[in-house]
Amino acid sequence: MARNAELVRQWEILRSIDGARNGITIPKLAADRGVHQRTIRRDIDALCRAGFPLYDERINGTPMWKLGSRPFRGLEETGLGIVELCALYFSRAMLASLAGAPFEDDVERAFARIERALPASCRRFLDALPVMLKAKCTGRKKGDERKVREVVNRVVQASLDRRCVEMRYHSHASNRSKDYVVEPLRISYADGGVYLTAYVREYGELRTFAVERIRTLAVLDEQFERRALPTDPFANSIGVFTGPAERVEIEFDASVAPYVTTRDWHRSQAFEQRPDRSVVMRLDVSVDAPLRRWILGFGGTARVLSPARLAQEIVEAIEDARERYMPTLAMSMLRMSPAGVGTDRLPFWRAS
Repeated sequence: MARNAELVRQWEILRSIDGARNGITIPKLAADRGVHQRTIRRDIDALCRAGFPLYDERINGTPMWKLGSRPFRGLEETGLGIVELCALYFSRAMLASLAGAPFEDDVERAFARIERALPASCRRFLDALPVMLKAKCTGRKKGDERKVREVVNRVVQASLDRRCVEMRYHSHASNRSKDYVVEPLRISYADGGVYLTAYVREYGELRTFAVERIRTLAVLDEQFERRALPTDPFANSIGVFTGPAERVEIEFDASVAPYVTTRDWHRSQAFEQRPDRSVVMRLDVSVDAPLRRWILGFGGTARVLSPARLAQEIVEAIEDARERYMPTLAMSMLRMSPAGVGTDRLPFWRAS
């Protein structure tokens, strides 16, 4: 933990020095971080030994610390500044967790290329940063990673060249495969999967396709004109879905209100605090499967107020779950019952 705190402080020092146009003094750096000036001097010394081009320049007799504007010639072509480079390394664990297939190998190659342009001492410092930052990505989709990578690469190139693609796609909803000619517009990563947003001429609308369900794909010579896209993929959904938005109101009881209100679930969210510390959340989202799964995840601590059909769907889902559990619970009670106790002594959930 002490080493982590030291790395964070040194990272913040780099940012402060880089952000100070005319340099910054050691007393100012120390005051901002609530540490002794000797600590700041040790941090600056450690950064200099790691290869960062820090130097002090006297202005009106006061030493002002600055960061060299062109620290590594090998990085000049990338356009990355030293602080941006540190931020990239600092987020390496998160990036690796989210990327997964089909981009994991490409991410590693990108970092390897950057590393070759750095001094060894600087590289050791940067490599220590991701140790203190970990990320966990759950629900990542399974599939043929090499095939997904190939499909993504071809789709991205086709989109850049504005060329249509012909693909065979298997739909889980209909459990059948169908051929499409589409205009590939965007690749998105969400909920552990990679998705293609494309304009389908047959339907005259944008549609979303899960990349791992694309069975075959061919890039055509036919070109297309760029179409307008929403700024955010799946903008109206709390998950991965495309559909119109409508007003949704959900009541959360006091036990989960702090958890719900301190997170960004959707850009449209708004909260109304109740006297009993419960909250009402209002959202303008599509009423879809991701929304229903999210609400059900709160169990009895959440209640849909509107729309009425969504409340009914949640009730039906709870009833379905109850019916699935009843046989298991009944058998458990039978095994727990004393010898000689008949089924007429089962609790209220016995079959009528």
